[in-house]
Amino acid sequence: MILVGLTGGVATGKSTVAKMFARCGARTIDADALARLVVEPGKPAWRAILAAFGRQVLNDDRTLDRAALGEIVFRNRVKLRRLERIIHPRVARAQAQLTAAIARATPNAVIVYEVPLLFEAGVDRRVDRTVVVTADRETQIVRLKRRNGFTRAEALRRIRSQLPMRQKIAAADYVLDGTTPRSRLFTQVKRLYRELQRLA
Repeated sequence: MILVGLTGGVATGKSTVAKMFARCGARTIDADALARLVVEPGKPAWRAILAAFGRQVLNDDRTLDRAALGEIVFRNRVKLRRLERIIHPRVARAQAQLTAAIARATPNAVIVYEVPLLFEAGVDRRVDRTVVVTADRETQIVRLKRRNGFTRAEALRRIRSQLPMRQKIAAADYVLDGTTPRSRLFTQVKRLYRELQRLA
């Protein structure tokens, strides 16, 4: 088994690359999906977030209003770190359990763990290889405006809340350009998957 950390900047194409790895046969784990699970109403992380940020971050059905929470934390690094301290350890435990289950069932699996804050949260120390998906800043801004309805200022706040791209690239074992045409990008992912299979 090999555990591969897949990351990049916001809106660089991480999820697209994760889907391509899955098409090749990799097992994928999505940190954002795990984060949504651990903050379901009534769970310990949900209660901790409510205590830290108040009822203003809840929807009428008691689920987290992710947009409202984002407005708070992406304007204030201290509050962002507080939120990360609540969520990250719980996501790490869930990921470790999933990884162990996959490894038991498929000992030679290539497991791709898609995690936006791979380096920022120290997850790179718990994986065997790292892959960074890049895109130029203007592409990120355009994608965030189109996908999330952000203003340019909001998009820049999200981008700047993460480690600069050049530092992620310097720390990565492999780098993929998320602006590459899909067919060519898939060819690159297939080639990388075969290499990772040999290491599994």
